[in-house]
Amino acid sequence: MDPLIQLQDAINRRTFLKGGAGLGLTALFTLMGSDAFGFDGFSGQRKRIGGIPTVPHFKPKAKRVIYLHQSGAPSQMDLFDPKPELDKFRGQDLPESIRNGQRLTGMTSGQKSFPVAPTIFKFNKHGESGLEITELMPHLGGIIDELCFIRSMNTEAINHDPAVTFFQTGSQLAGRPSFGSWMSYGLGTENRDLPAFVVMTSTGTGRKDDQPLYDRLWGSGFLPTEHQGVKFRNSGDPVLYLSDPDGMDKATRREMLDDLSGLNKIKLLTAKDPEISTRISQYELAFRMQTSVPELTDISKEPSSVKEMYGPNVHIPGSYAYNCLLARRLSERGVRFVQLFHMGWDHHDGLPRAIRGQCEDTDQPTAALIKDLKQRGLLDETLVVWGGEFGRTVYSQGELSMKSYGRDHHPRCFTIFMAGAGVKKGVAYGKTDDYSYNIVENPVSVHDLHATMLNILGIDHTRLTFRYQGRDFRLTDVSGNLVSGIMA
Repeated sequence: MDPLIQLQDAINRRTFLKGGAGLGLTALFTLMGSDAFGFDGFSGQRKRIGGIPTVPHFKPKAKRVIYLHQSGAPSQMDLFDPKPELDKFRGQDLPESIRNGQRLTGMTSGQKSFPVAPTIFKFNKHGESGLEITELMPHLGGIIDELCFIRSMNTEAINHDPAVTFFQTGSQLAGRPSFGSWMSYGLGTENRDLPAFVVMTSTGTGRKDDQPLYDRLWGSGFLPTEHQGVKFRNSGDPVLYLSDPDGMDKATRREMLDDLSGLNKIKLLTAKDPEISTRISQYELAFRMQTSVPELTDISKEPSSVKEMYGPNVHIPGSYAYNCLLARRLSERGVRFVQLFHMGWDHHDGLPRAIRGQCEDTDQPTAALIKDLKQRGLLDETLVVWGGEFGRTVYSQGELSMKSYGRDHHPRCFTIFMAGAGVKKGVAYGKTDDYSYNIVENPVSVHDLHATMLNILGIDHTRLTFRYQGRDFRLTDVSGNLVSGIMA
């Protein structure tokens, strides 16, 4: 057996932790990180801190990920999957041969009919690739030749919470480590003064009562808690308790943390709980973040031309535009995984009006982020992912009119897009039927997507594992195939 796997196995055994040797090895492994093995992790100019010595397994195409999750599930046939022939079927009942017994949510299972609802929006061709995209996203149309669309995504979940959880953790059941936590665990960090994994949320014009987001979506599961995502807040201090308490200066704060660290180390010797080591290191990171985060979140020195590129909302902390700019600033500072959640895409009724607002929120900032990364030389080493947890039905939920309709959840097929390191440019992969209801070419599962993303990061998804309760767990569980058709 690989000696590193043996070491990890030993570290995770309760009986082993009861002995001083086990605890010493745990601390030694954490402190030494990959540098102790003389391994630079293909990290280029930055020297990484922590991670597994044998990861990455091969030279990566990307060093980091920016994941723009559109919570609520954007409608693929209104945005990215043009179906011009649908107009002639408007209002007709969706053929049973197409629906083919698909399970329905409780929101439409009682409908007497399932009228086909073609999009009311135009699709326009852009760029040298000639790819089509909705008229609602002209800014993304302007960079279409940078994008790689996957029109054949599919998932197992039909309701929001398990579907979002599946995309973030590789399991529909809560409790597994999130993608960003796996990256932190395997690859470590390139900036000791910032978290390896940062999360931001935004709402914009979307429904204020839309599907909730839970901290467990960026949790570390059974991995050490130092790998969980750090959420930046939308108001006040970007991170809770970042500011010193009233009446406490920096020197006093440092002295307090030193005393606290001493107490924690005493407790560590008696309890032999590795989570105490995590707490000590996180207190130190928090102290360093008191300097790094205020500088990071101050966009006043960004050139006017850059802020204008992101749109007028870039000046509003917590907006999608502001978070996109912060994502670029975090990435250029070496943060491994930046996750943006933009809520409000759950359009069961009044879709045309609601989706216009969502596109106004996201179109310009998303395009600006990709352009900004490219002009700074960062896009060639950053993987950008944009997408929701499932798609929407071609049939209307509720009343269908020429101006309005709604759409229910649809896990069988939907579209996401990617850009940057490791993926082809100006391509559309996969194909759906004439109703955008079933996949007819090159299906891509959530596990396939995760396996491919990890591969782009230099990781063999079958080898990045963590032993828990007697089993070696991984992000892709027991599935996942590389989607070679999208890989550059």
